[in-house]
Amino acid sequence: MQKPQIHDRITHRPSAFTPLAADWSWADDAQFAVNDLAAHYYEASLDPWPGFEAVQDEVCCDVAVIGGGLLGLSTALHLAENGVDVVLIEADRVAGAASGRNGGQLTPGLARWDAGTMVDQLGEAEARRLWRFSGAEAMSTVQRILADYELDVGYRQGHLTAAVHPGHMAGMLTDADLRRHLGDDSVELVGAHQIQEFIASDVYHGAAFDHLGGQVHPLALSRGLAYALHKNGVKIHEKSRVQAITKCAQGHQLICDSGRVLARKSVVLAAHVQAPDLLPDRMPTAVPGYTYVSVTKPIEGGVQSLIPSLLAVYDSRIQIDYFRPVAGERLLYGGLGTGTRWSPEKTRDYFMGRLTHVFHQRDDLALDFCWSGTFDLTLNGATDSRYYEDLGIYSVHGWSGHGVAQTIRIGKAISDDFLAKNEDYRMLTAIEHKGLPLGKQVAPLVIPSVSGLMTLKSWLRPAEMQSF
Repeated sequence: MQKPQIHDRITHRPSAFTPLAADWSWADDAQFAVNDLAAHYYEASLDPWPGFEAVQDEVCCDVAVIGGGLLGLSTALHLAENGVDVVLIEADRVAGAASGRNGGQLTPGLARWDAGTMVDQLGEAEARRLWRFSGAEAMSTVQRILADYELDVGYRQGHLTAAVHPGHMAGMLTDADLRRHLGDDSVELVGAHQIQEFIASDVYHGAAFDHLGGQVHPLALSRGLAYALHKNGVKIHEKSRVQAITKCAQGHQLICDSGRVLARKSVVLAAHVQAPDLLPDRMPTAVPGYTYVSVTKPIEGGVQSLIPSLLAVYDSRIQIDYFRPVAGERLLYGGLGTGTRWSPEKTRDYFMGRLTHVFHQRDDLALDFCWSGTFDLTLNGATDSRYYEDLGIYSVHGWSGHGVAQTIRIGKAISDDFLAKNEDYRMLTAIEHKGLPLGKQVAPLVIPSVSGLMTLKSWLRPAEMQSF
């Protein structure tokens, strides 16, 4: 198996992934059957994926990891590096869902819990510990893997949060001050004039420069983790949807489409979409939502003409936008969270409107790729990490669109917990979550309602930043 390599030049081609639910992917001027799902930018910028065989007959292991996204891959890798006999099972292809379709932003925090929320919810001492876990430790865990396996996945350190309202600078100052109080001095504020050195746009009133965060090609990162698993002798089985998990005298029996997996010691459920089906008696604690990403055609004059700093950028709107440079002198532009999935046409119009607003000095920007993605959202905004003692199963979901680095770190925490190394994972399971008995049904109402409430609060108190 080869390491992933990101190409500057791409060729539009059909996707090798099976779309999750009704997720779509559009590419401009695609020269193939209209009914084919187009490869999104990440897939098109990598070599075709050779893939792995499905489960055949019976496979035995100590720990079975269900889900070939970033969480499952990281968990399996950290277990394997510690000598555990582990097998990874994926229903489609590695990183075919959110892990390979997201915006690729690396940000500290646990889902929508920033430093202030952690202090409010947990108190200062525990907040310090959780912020370090979900910030510096999350980033260093990613960096360690990239260095150990010599992976080039488009990683660049540092990102900006750009203020769309002058009042938001006060909120950024408060957040930077609180992070410093928790032991994190990685944020510096950028003024309204200085920001022109970072972004070629006059719509922002300053920014917070976060030296801890960054950006990455998420599909290349996922395939890099799969490469690392292969180097450690781990069996990966794709096209192997788990239909049921049953306890037996030998451990856990996983019934797949074309075979079975016997996990003698434990199971890690790292596929949030399958969780309700595989744990039917457990009340869901998250609702599904939909988000979108686009990538431009190559930028005349290079992407540095738009982002001189080449840093990933968030804005401070309620429904945040984010943009960053990607290979081939292109700009990735993403954002938005909706309760019902938008069409390709509506999404393309939205992103072109946003591009025109931010970079209104340019009239030559055009989209080459656009796609939708599915994420899950908890009521309290934090990721829901659980260990079911009666089942012997680990389960994590509720990333709220902020989980690229944290999935890697939580995968290590699961491995450490299984090996009884520390209490990091138990720290996460102590966060309480309320059940949502009609999660899927209420999703179209929850997201617009939360967004509307935050918009109202931002009008009344602009210095208190609200993001969703």
